[in-house]
Amino acid sequence: MNREFVLTLSCPERPGILHAVTSFLLQHGCDITEHQQFDDPEHGSVFLRTGFTAPAAGITLHRLRDTFTPIAAASGMEWQLRDAALKPRVLVMVSKFDHCLADLLYRWRSDALDAEIVLVVSNHPDLEPLATAEGVAFEHVPVTTGTKPEAEARLLALVEEHRIDLVVLARYMQVLSDDLCKRLEGRAINIHHSFLPSFAGAKPYHQAHRRGVKLVGATAHYVTADLDEGPIIEQEIIRVDHRSRPDQLVTVGRDAERLALARAVNWHCQGRILLHGNRTVVFS
Repeated sequence: MNREFVLTLSCPERPGILHAVTSFLLQHGCDITEHQQFDDPEHGSVFLRTGFTAPAAGITLHRLRDTFTPIAAASGMEWQLRDAALKPRVLVMVSKFDHCLADLLYRWRSDALDAEIVLVVSNHPDLEPLATAEGVAFEHVPVTTGTKPEAEARLLALVEEHRIDLVVLARYMQVLSDDLCKRLEGRAINIHHSFLPSFAGAKPYHQAHRRGVKLVGATAHYVTADLDEGPIIEQEIIRVDHRSRPDQLVTVGRDAERLALARAVNWHCQGRILLHGNRTVVFS
């Protein structure tokens, strides 16, 4: 039986990049099952995602990485090569809103999420029954102004202990410190309840109602030290009109949040997102 792998890379654009990749795969008897490429002439960069199968006999992830390392070095590539069968381990952070957590757990249980949710962490105990009902461990880590450093140290310890690949802030209502953001750079996703940077702060849907908006949206982005300004992964919009009350906008907005976050988590776990400065290249 063949094994499935995914190679992602970015590097300065020059002739021969695709040839180098396909020659490497041919050398190992691999078969390309999916290939997507983006050439960015503005920055002189190329981005590539290639899914392929390899014969199970004699081909290991370690061997493939060892062979590709000098090829990547010769072209100045930033790259990752992963076994597609190994699902990333996810830690979900929540506060009291349950819609995003419930949606992720449902997708996980129905095999619609290419991830393994192994832990839910919250600064409140309210959502423990939801997590435990799905057989997922729950950790209550209270956060106050005085205990925030200890709480974040506990979170990092849990990330290490559970071998977490991705942290998902599913309406976690605490601002992470700059240091924690840097420690989790590129492996923490947040969902924001609007199109950034519109309607920041409290009661965004009430602000939107006062402005008479015709579209309600949500933004999934990577977490950075610049609050709600990390690289955007996905945005979802739903049309509304003048008849929509604030409570109806909240309901519609939560639908948008669920959709945008689920797509972002899935794409990250499938290796479909490449960071490009403060932007992303998403091979959806």
